[in-house]
Amino acid sequence: MAKWIFDVGLAVLLAGLEVVALLAVWFVGAMERWAAKGAPVPDRMGRDVLALSVAAVSSASIGYGCSLAALPVACVSQAVMAVLLTLLLFLGVGTECSRRIGRERRRRRLRRERLRWHESQRDDSRRTSARGRQPRQPR
Repeated sequence: MAKWIFDVGLAVLLAGLEVVALLAVWFVGAMERWAAKGAPVPDRMGRDVLALSVAAVSSASIGYGCSLAALPVACVSQAVMAVLLTLLLFLGVGTECSRRIGRERRRRRLRRERLRWHESQRDDSRRTSARGRQPRQPR
């Protein structure tokens, strides 16, 4: 009976500590963005990816340790936490990748439009300057 109480208590404690640690990391990141007052914060997503990946790996390793110590509830709770953190990591990385791809596509499109506009202006200026250089014919 005491082992089960210890097992459940350890599962709750470890899951709670991981959640509190992640909330602290995200709170610090939010305070940093707030302090920047709208200015871009360098490598914001990199820190989130690092925090989520470290949390997922630590959950998996703690779950493995709990399985070796014959604590099934703590093992399962850590495995569930590792899976959830990994899914959250993939969701965040996928969202950031889609934003970066979209931003790059917009930049390329705007660059092409600017080049087309400059080429059309260049063609008009050549025509005008070529007409201006031709001698006037008497009427």
